[in-house]
Amino acid sequence: MIPSPLNYTGGKYRLLPQITPLFPKDVSTFVDLFCGGCNVGINADSRRVIYNDINRDLLSIYGAFKTLGRECLLDSIYGIIERYGLSLTSRYGYSHYGCDSGSGLAGYNRDKYLKLRADFNERRLKGGSDICQHIMLYVLIVYAFNNQIRFNSDGRFNLPVGKRDFNSRMERKLLDFTDRLKAQDCLFTCRDFREFDTSPLTPRDLVYADPPYLITCATYNEKGGWGESAERDLLAFLDGLHSRHIRFALSNVLRSKGKENHILIRWLESRAGIYTAVPLNRSYSNSNYQTKDKTSASEEVLIINYPLG
Repeated sequence: MIPSPLNYTGGKYRLLPQITPLFPKDVSTFVDLFCGGCNVGINADSRRVIYNDINRDLLSIYGAFKTLGRECLLDSIYGIIERYGLSLTSRYGYSHYGCDSGSGLAGYNRDKYLKLRADFNERRLKGGSDICQHIMLYVLIVYAFNNQIRFNSDGRFNLPVGKRDFNSRMERKLLDFTDRLKAQDCLFTCRDFREFDTSPLTPRDLVYADPPYLITCATYNEKGGWGESAERDLLAFLDGLHSRHIRFALSNVLRSKGKENHILIRWLESRAGIYTAVPLNRSYSNSNYQTKDKTSASEEVLIINYPLG
């Protein structure tokens, strides 16, 4: 299994051993409808993969990864790190920066990180879009708090500095990911799922949907990012696929921390015997880094419209 180089909210890497065996074995085109960190699509066993997301910045990073060669990609990353004077403990160790692994590198990197963030935001708000800018964003994410990606309402990347830097483990994940990405016959599209063109899809394809979860408190649900209307629209979208005999798999939670997704539960009940909800053991912890209790019961499922086995 290839992990994403991004610590994307709700990433499914740790659930892949449970999810991927539930996919059909004869998939022609795999659609990762809410691709996010691409953990699922990058590990899809299919002839072709379509990665779709509404986050254009995210897709631009992946496009840069696919375009650049290994050496050029690493040169670009290390060039930005050197230009801004950010730490690089994989080469020089923590003591070189007067820090240790326990306390982290935030104190050393803060001013340098803020300069990089300001320069990136200035370029982005001018409307530019080039590979250097996309790699700047990747480096920002690496040095940001919890390696997350977040923009404010003005379109500015606004996360504070984090405690870590571009270490050897991150480099290995990045290279493994880009090698797989380059080997894939893949396409990136930036569409709201309601506008995604399903007309070319056939019964030999599979649409995987990992939307924002309606009853969680992750950052993508802030400020009306995902609500009941979007939830109903997605379920109608999946019903439309089923009516055309196109296979789908939906990741979601039925219940979590005392809440119920009544819309999803009623939809499932109304389609009993048609769709199957396969229980999953939730075993990832980056869905909400602000939540102290990450062990509360969460009834996570993969809902499918095709027979297993």
